[in-house]
Amino acid sequence: MDILLIGGLWLDGSAWDDVVPVLEALGHRPVPLTLPDHASATLDDQVAAVLGAVASASGKPVVVGHSAAATLAWLAADALPGQVARVVLVGGFPAVDGQPYADFFEVADGVMPFPGWGPFEGPDSADLDAEARRGFEARAIPVPEGVARGVVRLTDERRFDVPVLVVCPEFGTAQAEEWIGAGDVPELAKARHVDFADIDSGHWPMITKPVELARLLAAAAAES
Repeated sequence: MDILLIGGLWLDGSAWDDVVPVLEALGHRPVPLTLPDHASATLDDQVAAVLGAVASASGKPVVVGHSAAATLAWLAADALPGQVARVVLVGGFPAVDGQPYADFFEVADGVMPFPGWGPFEGPDSADLDAEARRGFEARAIPVPEGVARGVVRLTDERRFDVPVLVVCPEFGTAQAEEWIGAGDVPELAKARHVDFADIDSGHWPMITKPVELARLLAAAAAES
């Protein structure tokens, strides 16, 4: 099965380099996406790239969105609900209609650069050693302002019929269920088929636990 892999902020398709061979060995076709990231790129540009990948997939793909890109994966389910087998959200939750995509950090000169590790100290980055941090910083791509501040538009309630798997890294299943039950994640509160899986990692399991993450993704594909 095709498994589309969308990294979160500052990441391109290379973030999945250690996940890809494991998925291939398990019999799947991983497709890491590098989305438009030039300074004038917009959220619509990135959504179009994701939808193009869904349309080009062999059969119905599993669409994986990490961190902020959970919203991109969910936008694919909204735009093409009959063409997405399952959405997997890794360490993130979809934004609601009318909300900015990822207006989280300071924008300078039209882009939102990686802000350093300060905002991520603690469970998010505890399992990233010095080498992994240097590697992340070296390949971090500033997020175009038109992406970060782009407004999310959701239009088709058939998205709530698309099965969802929430992979919980720096937070646990119980905490995710509590957030959803409390109404903090309105989109998933309305979703009809939501499963959860824990992974013992920080916020970037594709870097620190690629084998374990790949196995979770393969299992999700097998159930789709």
